[in-house]
Amino acid sequence: TCRDRFMSEHTLKSVEELIKFHGKPKREVYFDGENSGRVLKEVIEAMLPYFRDVGYGHPSITNKPGWEAYEAFSKASELIAKTLNVSPQDLIFTHSGTEANNLAILGGVRANKHLGKKIIVSAIEHLSVIFPAKELEKAGFKVVEIPVDGEGFVDPDTLESFVDNDTVLVSIGYVNHEIGTIQRLREIIEKIRDKNPNTIIHSDVVDAYGRIPLDLTKLDLDMATLSSHKIKGPRGVGVLYLKEGVNLEKIIYGQLSTQEYWPGVENVPLVVGFAKAAEIRFTNFEEKVNHMKKLRDMLIEGIMDKVPYVILNGPRGERRAPDNVNLSFLYCEGEALTIEFSFNGVYVSSGSACTTRVLEPSHVLVAIGRKYEEAHGSILFKVDPEHSIEDIEYTLKVVPKAVERIRMISSAKPREI
Repeated sequence: TCRDRFMSEHTLKSVEELIKFHGKPKREVYFDGENSGRVLKEVIEAMLPYFRDVGYGHPSITNKPGWEAYEAFSKASELIAKTLNVSPQDLIFTHSGTEANNLAILGGVRANKHLGKKIIVSAIEHLSVIFPAKELEKAGFKVVEIPVDGEGFVDPDTLESFVDNDTVLVSIGYVNHEIGTIQRLREIIEKIRDKNPNTIIHSDVVDAYGRIPLDLTKLDLDMATLSSHKIKGPRGVGVLYLKEGVNLEKIIYGQLSTQEYWPGVENVPLVVGFAKAAEIRFTNFEEKVNHMKKLRDMLIEGIMDKVPYVILNGPRGERRAPDNVNLSFLYCEGEALTIEFSFNGVYVSSGSACTTRVLEPSHVLVAIGRKYEEAHGSILFKVDPEHSIEDIEYTLKVVPKAVERIRMISSAKPREI
C-alpha cells in the first residue's frame, strides 16, 4: 500500500541518516556473533571460485561443472562430519540452523507419531525449537517445557520424571545461545534412554560446535543442529545430523538433488565456506578455546569490578561456554546501551537475538528468574578466537562510561547517581 511504501522509505531514510551521523569510531570491536558477523577472509577465498570459476554447476547434473560441484560438496561434507565423528551421509544441509531445527522437530515428530503424543523441550530452548513444537499442538501433540534453575541448568532427574511411554521426542540444547549454560547432556540422554528407549532425542548444538568438544556418536543423539555463521562461516547454511535408522519426514517439497530430505539445489559455495570455517576453528582447537575463556573471564571480571549494579546471567567457569558473556545492567535499558556502545565502536546485542526490536524480555532470562527490568537491561557479548586482549581492554574503557551516561538520563536509577 501507499502507507507501507511511505513507512518503508521513511525508515530507510532514517537509517541512512543514523549511519551517517554515527560515523566510524576510532576502534571497532564486534561482539555480536550470536546474530551474525564478519566471515573469515580465508573462508571467502575458499568460496569465491565456486561462484564462477569451478564447480558452479548443479551437483546432481552429469556434466563437468556438475561433477566439480558434487566433488566440492562431498569433500566439504566429509570435513564437517569428521569434526563431529559421524558419517557424511548423516548430514542434511539446510539454509540455516532455524530450518534445521524445524526439520528436526516437525519432521521428527511427524515421522514417529506412532511412538507417542508428548514432546519435551526445556524452557530456554531457541525459539526455532519452541515454536515448531508449539505448532504441533494444533495436531494434538502435548508440549511440556521443563523448567531450569537460576543458572539455566535442566535437572536430569526432573526431566526423567516427565519422560514416559507417550514421549515421542525430547529436545535439549547442549549450550544455551544466550547465557552459555553447558547442559549435562550425556547424563540427560542416558536417563531418557533408560526411561523410554524409543524416544527420539534432538539437541541444538549450534552454540556448542567449535566451543566445546563434540562427539555426536558418543553422545548417542538421534538428531543435532549446526549453523555455519556461528563459527564465522557464511550465513545461509546449516546442518541437521540424522543418525542412521532414525525416521524423518520431509517438511518442504520439490525437486531433489543430492539430499533426500531437503529439496532444491545445494548452495555449494556456502557449504564449502562452512567446511573451511570448521577446518580453521578445529585447527589448534584447545588453544582457541583457552584464548576465548581468558577473554571471557577478563570481560566478566573487568565489567563487574568497574561497574556497580551488574548481574551475571548464567554460570561461571567450566560450566559456561568459553565465548559467552551475558550481563544485566540494572537501571539501564538494553537497547539504549547497545546504541551508546555502538557510538564508541563496541557492537553487542540486547536480550535475545530473536526478540531484538520487540519490547518483550528474553524468554531465557525470564526462565532463570530474572525480573523484567533485569532482563530488559541485559547485554550479550560473544568473544571469538580473533579477538585480542587489546579489544577487551578497550571495551572495559567504553562500558563504564556508557553505562554511567545511560543511568544519568534514566528515569530509574540508583539513589547516589
